[in-house]
Amino acid sequence: HHYWQATVDAPTYTELSAEDIVWTPSEKSGKRDEQYGKLGQYCADLNTVIRRKTRTVTCGPVRFGSDHPLVRQTMGTTLTSDVDGTIEQVMRCADKGFDLVRITVQGKREADACLKIREGLFKKGYDIPLCADMHFQPVVASMVADCLEKIRINPGNFADGRKDFDEKIYETDEDFESERGYLIKAFQPLVEKCRDLNRCMRIGTNHGSLSSRILSFYGDTPRGMVESALEFADMCRALNYHNFVFSMKASNPLVMVQAYRLLAAEQYRLGWDYPLHLGVTEAGEGEDGRMKSAIGIGTLLSDGLGDTVRVSLTEDPEFEFEPCNTLCSKAESSVATNPVSYDLQKAVTPYVDTRDVTSFGRRQGVLPEQDEGDKIDVRGYLHRDGSVLNAVTKEMLTPENVQYLYQQLGCKMAVGMPFKDLATSDSILMRDPPSSEEVNSRRALKRLIEVSMGVIVPVEKLEEDPLQNAVALIDLEEAVARGGKLPKGAIRMAVTVNGKESEETIAKIRELNPTMILLNISPDLSILHASRRFFEILKKYDILTSVVHHEQTSIAEKDQFALSIGTRIGAQLTDGNGDGVLIEQVGETKPFSVDFLRTTSFSLLQGCRMRNTKTEFVSCPSCGRTLFDLQDTTAEIMKYTGHLPGVTVAVMGCIVNGPGEMADADFGYVGTVPGKVDLYYGKEVIKKGIPNGEAVEALVELIKEYDMWVEIPEEEEALVAV
Repeated sequence: HHYWQATVDAPTYTELSAEDIVWTPSEKSGKRDEQYGKLGQYCADLNTVIRRKTRTVTCGPVRFGSDHPLVRQTMGTTLTSDVDGTIEQVMRCADKGFDLVRITVQGKREADACLKIREGLFKKGYDIPLCADMHFQPVVASMVADCLEKIRINPGNFADGRKDFDEKIYETDEDFESERGYLIKAFQPLVEKCRDLNRCMRIGTNHGSLSSRILSFYGDTPRGMVESALEFADMCRALNYHNFVFSMKASNPLVMVQAYRLLAAEQYRLGWDYPLHLGVTEAGEGEDGRMKSAIGIGTLLSDGLGDTVRVSLTEDPEFEFEPCNTLCSKAESSVATNPVSYDLQKAVTPYVDTRDVTSFGRRQGVLPEQDEGDKIDVRGYLHRDGSVLNAVTKEMLTPENVQYLYQQLGCKMAVGMPFKDLATSDSILMRDPPSSEEVNSRRALKRLIEVSMGVIVPVEKLEEDPLQNAVALIDLEEAVARGGKLPKGAIRMAVTVNGKESEETIAKIRELNPTMILLNISPDLSILHASRRFFEILKKYDILTSVVHHEQTSIAEKDQFALSIGTRIGAQLTDGNGDGVLIEQVGETKPFSVDFLRTTSFSLLQGCRMRNTKTEFVSCPSCGRTLFDLQDTTAEIMKYTGHLPGVTVAVMGCIVNGPGEMADADFGYVGTVPGKVDLYYGKEVIKKGIPNGEAVEALVELIKEYDMWVEIPEEEEALVAV
């Protein structure tokens, strides 16, 4: 266990200049297309799940790459200068099952502590590799490479962190390339040392902390993230160093997915094969954090991309293991080498995949329109930004339960009557509606119909006992057979599709013109590929009907549930395919309330950047740089500002994860020195050095100053007080 000690004398290398390096040709000028051809594939196969073929990268006893299992990793939250505390935490993480732990290194004091931490772990029999998280400090990074197995550098601030964006605009390739000299000067010593000591490196781009130079030339885009990383990889390759992995992290899962796909496509085009580290930054906490991670990480894993995973939660690192392991295990079992998964993928009728992964566009389904003879308003059945549907049973409509149901559906109440609010279910599915004899239950249903909530009922139930102004749910093949004829009393039609239908049958949706399609993929097909095939056919025939992803689930555990729907439905929504979600519980036990399923569905839509119904919180996972108690502070801020849809608040433990990594946020709460925080509007500091005790109140005042505050409704105020 002595491989951590530096065995190489002080290097005597020749300093390279920018002219000595073969840089990847410019993408902007078209030179890359000329030399390497147009961008093509981004994953190994579009019809089956095959891991993207990569080289093996070594990190102490751990191996990254397609020939090895997915590596599960986390980040410590202790102060790195607290040697004993850090050793204890790393041991707990290793005992949980993690393969690697990252620790933060701000300066020389922490670099010195790293040697003691590494030695202390070896003495206790732990050879789990450690990664140093570096920002701004090239000299310290070289020091810490003496004792730790891996160094994470951020191209946005390793050497190029000079924020002189206002002083210099980079417009041409020549402007942009002229500044590479100081990058190589800062980076070469670390690369040489990592190569000679066989250390591992992560070139970790972050959407929120791109350098001013990249921002000026490429903008705040996935392309900018990729180009930033390629530049650092070019320097590594010129120095014959290949033991590195890439990451493209963002707090917005859509940006993150697009950046990783673009990077994978560039690697295919260039003939590179470096592994990928997957993560969504500052995912947050609880189900929301798990959901956001599943949307980003789960989507990429389901295409065979990714070799190591970190799920960032605002919780202690040990709690990251379950979601991380769940996503990895699902991915490992879904590859086509597993005969069960292979059969599901091969059962999907072959189709041509025409998605363009280099740009994001959303397929916008048409919304219900009012017809002349309609007695009620059908326009609220679906929502422009994404719809949430809920399954409801007739027991919920009885007089003793109905007020509770209205509340669960997110209705606001006035004189005992339900009305739609900001996050009310748009429509409901009733497999077994109350009979016309059940007068009170029918009246309760009528009240929902009158406030433009769609009530979707299977056609056979409506034929037995009509329900005025219901939406008839008909299997697509049956709807075609009956020529789209509606049962008595029904006002509209919804069709259900299972993915086994022929292209010819799906094309007939155009003539049927249903209000919506419930896409409920058969369990004996791969949901990913069957859904993609369905959307390709809609595109081919120019069918614009809204599609609601209908997920039937028997999962009984909240965290697992968030990970499952985040991956299964999120993979479609991140491609811009789908107009809503309906989650229906099946099986003996149905543990989740309508309210939980509704709010989780809204979280899924918000995580996919569709419909905003609550404040978006971007909070970093705590680490050794954090200057206040992140979990308590985040909870406190959520309590006072959690009711502001369309507003994004970033809670950042330190300046490194501050202005940079909160690229998406309206307001920022950032630790600067112990006991003090700065408040931001966008990326601009507005209030400095506010004592922790006064900062939440000052944040509320700041939101008010920018006219983005609304008062908490009275009934919610009472709940907050409770």
